[in-house]
Amino acid sequence: MENLNNYASAAWVLIQSWGLRLLYAVIILIIGLWIIKRLGKLIRKAMTKREFDPSLSSFLISLLDVSLKVLLVITVASMLGIQMASFVAILAAAGLAVGLALSGTLQNFAGSVIILLFKPFKVGDFIEAQGHMGTVKEIQIFNTILNTPDNKQVIIPNGGLATGSMTNYSALPTRRVDMTFGIGYSDDIDKARDILNRLLNEDERVLKEPAPFVAVHELGDSSVNFVVRPWVEAANYWGVYFDLTEKVKKSFDAEGISIPFPQRDVHLFNEK
Repeated sequence: MENLNNYASAAWVLIQSWGLRLLYAVIILIIGLWIIKRLGKLIRKAMTKREFDPSLSSFLISLLDVSLKVLLVITVASMLGIQMASFVAILAAAGLAVGLALSGTLQNFAGSVIILLFKPFKVGDFIEAQGHMGTVKEIQIFNTILNTPDNKQVIIPNGGLATGSMTNYSALPTRRVDMTFGIGYSDDIDKARDILNRLLNEDERVLKEPAPFVAVHELGDSSVNFVVRPWVEAANYWGVYFDLTEKVKKSFDAEGISIPFPQRDVHLFNEK
């Protein structure tokens, strides 16, 4: 009975000693996470108000969030009585092991740094990379988030973005629209050229400099093909492409210009 009382007393002392520490540690952890989350929102709001570079701000906020959470874990561990020297040594060993296991993740982090330094693209640019096309929504520590034209979200690791090929459609203010239109061999080439030039001149979105280019490109199997290459502002690319395609079809029909299409003649022979 005396031994049981001794165990109970020791357990109560242990609960008083470690229970309060654990309670305080949990409270500090919860409060710390709330403060980190609130601080991230305030910093993001301040950067937006000062028109800070969105690409850099998202990266810095993500980096700050991870760093503060690591410091919070170290603080909570010290409150529980864990020796900091030992804890740091454990973290170093764990970091080495995790680093070897997650070498791709470290490569993605290095890729994000390269992207922010050399700026091959920024938030808001429309890019094509790693088999995906979309508008850059956010550049994070390890990944870049794209919104596709059909409103899907694509997450691409920064390592591949930094080392692979990438097309930035928003880097330059103007783009050339490359189009091809075919007419029949019996149609008037000069008349077709005049129609194409007229449609280009009527569209205010088509730039005067550089001047639009219209020429006979090739004599195809069933058509004479024109290349039409107007220059437009990058934001007007698809609008001009779709509108001009429709206008060419309607104008050719109205002016008696044929647009050939593939045909196949089938001859049937009856054998006796």
